[in-house]
Amino acid sequence: MKIPENSLLNNQNFDYADSFEKEFVSRENHINSSELGKLFFSSGSGWIKKLFSFRNKIVKVFGLKTPEDQEKKEVKYEPGDQIGLFKVINKTNNEIIIGEDDKHLNFQVSLLLDNEDSRNHKRKLTITTIVKYNNWWGKLYFFPVKPFHKLIVPSMLNGIIKNLQ
Repeated sequence: MKIPENSLLNNQNFDYADSFEKEFVSRENHINSSELGKLFFSSGSGWIKKLFSFRNKIVKVFGLKTPEDQEKKEVKYEPGDQIGLFKVINKTNNEIIIGEDDKHLNFQVSLLLDNEDSRNHKRKLTITTIVKYNNWWGKLYFFPVKPFHKLIVPSMLNGIIKNLQ
């Protein structure tokens, strides 16, 4: 699926992109992008947390960033805030962009919430990821990550929606 036209990620330069979307009926009409960010970090299942823990142990050996490297502070989900490995890059009322730049690759993740039909409380949540390789290490790193990424993101999408219904 392509990057949604109304996403802040449109017109970005990238080497890889994917997008997953799902419609749902929301009990809440006024969901803002900060709430989406909070749900992104709190809706992951146990197996995802274990995979990230495993990833962090491996990449630390190669000098790549891990959440432990980041300073712990209160998070308001505003541009510049650091949440583990992710930084809030940009946001609007209905979209938040999180990501990180590292020596091997840069990535950004968009959480975009659209109103499909406000009368019936139908909404659509789209999670889009773009990756830009900085060198061949980035390509090498992302090669084994990509299959897991394609499992993790739909699981995260379902977890977020479950918390929005």
